[in-house]
Amino acid sequence: MSIYVGNLSYDVTEDDLTQTFAEYGTVSRVQLLTDRETGRPRGFGFVEMSKEEEETAAIEALDGAEWMGRDLKVNKAKPREDRGGSRGGGNRGGGYGGGGGRNRY
Repeated sequence: MSIYVGNLSYDVTEDDLTQTFAEYGTVSRVQLLTDRETGRPRGFGFVEMSKEEEETAAIEALDGAEWMGRDLKVNKAKPREDRGGSRGGGNRGGGYGGGGGRNRY
């Protein structure tokens, strides 16, 4: 299981997150996301801890807490949705537009 950590300061490092979450248990992994094009931080990341109880304690303690000048958003990470490039993806319009009128044929 993974914890989503949002509204992070752009100055936060993986070590900063590790130290903060280590107060609640053993941190297995920390990942800060960066912009693909610029390489700059995106302001969120993920933390994995060794036990679910530790993750729960960290979420309860840190969600909404002020840290490095920001109010953290901390919750259980949701599974990543498939963005499905060429597979379906909903109706994007086209072909049936136009308004009102009566179909004569």
